[in-house]
Amino acid sequence: MNNPADGKGIAPGDGVDTKTYRKKDFWSGKSAEYVQPHYRLEKCARMINRLTQGKECTLLDVGCGPAAMMHLLAPNVQYYGIDIAIPDPAPNLIEADLLETPIRFGDKRFDIVLAQGFFEYVGDFQSQKFAEIAQLLNEHGTFIVTYTNFGHRDKGTYWLYNNVQPLDDFRGGLTRYFKVEKIIPTSHNWKRTEPNRRLIKAVNMPVNVEIPFISPMLAPQYFFVCSPR
Repeated sequence: MNNPADGKGIAPGDGVDTKTYRKKDFWSGKSAEYVQPHYRLEKCARMINRLTQGKECTLLDVGCGPAAMMHLLAPNVQYYGIDIAIPDPAPNLIEADLLETPIRFGDKRFDIVLAQGFFEYVGDFQSQKFAEIAQLLNEHGTFIVTYTNFGHRDKGTYWLYNNVQPLDDFRGGLTRYFKVEKIIPTSHNWKRTEPNRRLIKAVNMPVNVEIPFISPMLAPQYFFVCSPR
């Protein structure tokens, strides 16, 4: 899925069309734009590598796009990806319309399921997709999902979003299917984009706590780290 947090496509106003779901021909072009890892992807890979502590585990990347995450993970993480448009097919990647078909990878279950930049595009399918992901997790698995902070001081939204809601509402939807163990800002930035300057990225990368009053105003997105109910 696309990553508007890098600053591409941000526009003022709501501009949200909740009835439109783009298909493979559209996302094929967008996916190719994110072959190179961006800040949020790099931070998420650090979290996962730290979480696994060198133990063998399986991971499903929902909305994986060009599967750039695969190249950032430690060798102990067995990577699988699924998305509507995958530029370079491989045995560990499945191309599927994730709104028209259930999220699954054969009969596999996973230690970690990851969904970055995905739920802003699921419209009325949010609850259904949470339920499907919950069925994919192993007993002591971890679900890591990102969601945009629409309460950021720099108002505006991405024209492709069809699932826009306050963070508290998104978390409420999550808690029907998962226990939310941690909420971590992806970064803090005066503008509503992830940092792209080297110094600002370096300062933000190790920060894994929510800062009262500051994070709700300056965090472009959040990680929700969840366990099964």
